[in-house]
Amino acid sequence: MKAGIILFAHGSREPQWARPFEALASTLSKSHAVRVAYLELMQPSLDDAVESLAREGVQTVRVVPVFLAVGRHLREDLPKLAAQVREKFPQLKIEVEPPIGEQDSVIGAIAAAIARGARSSP
Repeated sequence: MKAGIILFAHGSREPQWARPFEALASTLSKSHAVRVAYLELMQPSLDDAVESLAREGVQTVRVVPVFLAVGRHLREDLPKLAAQVREKFPQLKIEVEPPIGEQDSVIGAIAAAIARGARSSP
């Protein structure tokens, strides 16, 4: 069963804001069908990203919120959007995961990066 991953981010008016998410998607794309989708202000939307994966033959989709914690957008907006895409793509199994920032390994990685100190910016 072909699986895909959607990295779900907030979005911004600043195009450069998306660089870390695009880098993450690029790294994951070496071994997974992956897309980045945005809640607002940027494209593609969650619907567009799901449609793109469906055209690629994906049968299951993991929506991974690249947020540090649950707030209104993950508590209210994402469940509504997920329900809409499940209705539009009933042939797909679509799972929404907890925000990436709540995973112990991510908290550990952030803490380690902070403990090492800031590196020079590119």
